[in-house]
Amino acid sequence: MAAAPSTLIIFDCDGVLVDSEVLACQVEIEVLHGLGHPISLAEFARRAVGRSRKDNWAMLEAHWGRPLPGDYTEQVQARLFERFRAELTPVAGMPELVRRITGSRCVASSSPPDRLALTLALCGYAPLFEGAAFSAAEVRAGKPAPDLFLHAAARRGAEPRHCVVVEDSVPGILAAKAAGMRAIGFCGGGHCAPDHAASLRAAGADEIAADAAALARLLALSAS
Repeated sequence: MAAAPSTLIIFDCDGVLVDSEVLACQVEIEVLHGLGHPISLAEFARRAVGRSRKDNWAMLEAHWGRPLPGDYTEQVQARLFERFRAELTPVAGMPELVRRITGSRCVASSSPPDRLALTLALCGYAPLFEGAAFSAAEVRAGKPAPDLFLHAAARRGAEPRHCVVVEDSVPGILAAKAAGMRAIGFCGGGHCAPDHAASLRAAGADEIAADAAALARLLALSAS
């Protein structure tokens, strides 16, 4: 890797390493509609993608105007993990890219620890991020607050100004910039619409990577 040895590359997981966002939104909408919640798939994705489970719970209750059932998380998780085990795939080219990084790397995800561990294991990333996977459950405030990225940097012994964040969501880009880090907006996931890059740029992304090959160039990774 051509970047400075002190550089820490921080990857989001959902939508960057694994192509999970469409599956996750579909499952959650199925559960919500079964409960009588009228939110649309597009509206749910706009409000929820990139945010923590705790923040999304509060958002859904405010949007619906009534409490979610106490077992809502369990209902979603049971269906989601089943779908993941059957259908989850890595984002094209990303496992190979991660293997080419010789410097420091980690994952910082809004997913709870159990979901993060499962997705990394199912898509072959677990050995590549052993001891270097951090969840929003470990900090007080999730994205767009900078807490998670600052926590990851501290745990990996890196200064924020030496960190590069790869993010597919507006809350993630906002969090990276609030943490004082370089932010690369990633548009290689199956959920990314044609206007996705513009949204990430508007949130403050320093560069945009349309896919894994473009990301490798921005990270100055060799082809070997």
